[in-house]
Amino acid sequence: MQNRIQKIRILSYLLGTALCLSPMLLSAKTIMIVGDSLSAGYGISLQQGWVHLLQKRLDQQYPKQHKVVNASVSGETTSGALARLPKLLQTHRPDVVVIELGGNDGLRGQPPIQIQKNLAQLIQKSQQSKAKVILFGMKIPPNYGTAYSTAFEKNYVVVSQQYKIKLLPFFMQGVAGQKSLMQKDLIHPNAKAQGILLNNAYPYIKASL
Repeated sequence: MQNRIQKIRILSYLLGTALCLSPMLLSAKTIMIVGDSLSAGYGISLQQGWVHLLQKRLDQQYPKQHKVVNASVSGETTSGALARLPKLLQTHRPDVVVIELGGNDGLRGQPPIQIQKNLAQLIQKSQQSKAKVILFGMKIPPNYGTAYSTAFEKNYVVVSQQYKIKLLPFFMQGVAGQKSLMQKDLIHPNAKAQGILLNNAYPYIKASL
């Protein structure tokens, strides 16, 4: 009888320990950022970039639970990322994929419908790998014309609704057009802007965890 009671106590202890640990184990995520120079840290050190700051903030709030993979490349386009994505998904097996792309396509005057198709395929492939997807919306300078700018921006709304994913309407909100937050080329954000970019992105990323 005593041995039976002891076994029950041991089993109860093990079950309680498992229940305590399981939320931590289940909540651990790999977040992969697929972006262009805005996320690759063009013109600044990687340690100053918003992606690195994201890892630091996650480590503070969820110690040693989440891993951020920065798969961003300066100058990247939606088509370039589409070619790289299958290997990235296979290598890193992310739980969350953040797509921050389209700006370079727009600056090169790529047809909006083609950009939309590429974004759709990026989302599809990520979802097929069982990852949650977050899309960061972009805007382009007004000198490209109202019709093109409107069609470009609408792409993000269309694909986010089509695939039922979260959309950050404008990743560069609070930074674009602010000379004190931009590098000399007035295209890339400087180190001072990275905290703002992180604050724009973080609520969407945190919600996915």
